[in-house]
Amino acid sequence: MNIFTYIFWPRPPALGYEDIKVQTFLFICLFFIVTSFALKHWRKKQPNPITRKLSKSWSSASMWFGIIGLVLTVARAEDISYVSMRFWWLVLGFVAAVYIFLQYKLFRSRHYEKLPSETKQDPREKYLPKKKR
Repeated sequence: MNIFTYIFWPRPPALGYEDIKVQTFLFICLFFIVTSFALKHWRKKQPNPITRKLSKSWSSASMWFGIIGLVLTVARAEDISYVSMRFWWLVLGFVAAVYIFLQYKLFRSRHYEKLPSETKQDPREKYLPKKKR
């Protein structure tokens, strides 16, 4: 079978919910949805405002990837034409890879921590002249 026919076939063979592939994909998609709530909770507890700002879209992206994966998995199990194509899984995987790559690059380039600096107490400070007001 040609690879393009394999990828773009509008009705691949239906897999039931008892198939291990469908169960695995359902578990992974539900894991993404649960992870989105965990990321939201984790983000609120971060003391660094830069980390909170950079991780703002992670929970919603995880939720959307999980929901879209659930739709594609159920479409495959229910034998829905054109929605159950393997091509949509490739698109979802490509978009997820691009999103993860861009978030990684953005996080590496913009994340920093403000280090506490120690100020030395100079004993001569109280004897030096002050600024006139």
